[in-house]
Amino acid sequence: MAIFLTKESKVLVQGMTGSEGMKHTRRMLASGTDIVAGVNPRKAGTVVDFDDRAVPVHGTVRQAVEATGADVSVVFVPPPFAKAAVIEAADAGIALVVVITEGIPVHDSVAFHAYARQRGTRVVGPNCPGLISPGQSNAGIIPADIATEPGRIGLVSKSGTLTYQLMYELRDIGFSSAVGIGGDPVVGTTHIDCLAAFENDPDTELIVLIGEIGGDAEERAAAYVAEHVTKPVVGYIAGFTAPEGKTMGHAGAIVSGSSGTALAKKQALEAAGVRVGATPTETSRLVIDRLEQSR
Repeated sequence: MAIFLTKESKVLVQGMTGSEGMKHTRRMLASGTDIVAGVNPRKAGTVVDFDDRAVPVHGTVRQAVEATGADVSVVFVPPPFAKAAVIEAADAGIALVVVITEGIPVHDSVAFHAYARQRGTRVVGPNCPGLISPGQSNAGIIPADIATEPGRIGLVSKSGTLTYQLMYELRDIGFSSAVGIGGDPVVGTTHIDCLAAFENDPDTELIVLIGEIGGDAEERAAAYVAEHVTKPVVGYIAGFTAPEGKTMGHAGAIVSGSSGTALAKKQALEAAGVRVGATPTETSRLVIDRLEQSR
């Protein structure tokens, strides 16, 4: 199986006709994603050719849903228009909205997350690489060729690049799904959401959790693992050498005083029984060792 995204998912792309939208739509199609429509009010009624696939462009998300049955949207629109894009998708009944856009104001993210939640729409992101269920579907910008076969590992990560690295290092084992939740201060889908989904997925044997400095998401995830997760969890926390008070890469990755340090997160996870690697490569070795122990 997989979580949130399967081979049955019908994907539309908001902002498909922009440069990033075009590039990544082509990549998603190449990895087997069923992209059924693009949305751009100024180009409604046109068709975009991607190699051997012609994708129609609709003026609104609702029109695209009515015409194609789309249930997933990937958002590539610029930051000033992201809030409206997510709200439009939620109003059209889209079940999953993947917001790739970075630089969205926090108050916009808070507003569209609350709006989407009220309407039963799951948001992944913003400022995220999206999610992939290898061999089934890929919604976002995760390179499909780093892990092409489905497998036994579930991955949830704040970091896009660390998602790619862990997927590459563990490619011979494979993944049920990998979810890049994004590193902004406010995200729609959390570590805990993914932990719960992987715990309930019969094809996921082990969960990899990647965090970073800033906030308390990893501490809350550790508490959830201790209470609710029976499957083995292996973790990695980025940012042990980050200077205090300096944002590191992600808007949410900032240490203030003693709050949000990598050490505090590592200790919380280890107290919950999570084995935490000192480097991505060591984390991969811990995963392999743990899976071998379970055989």
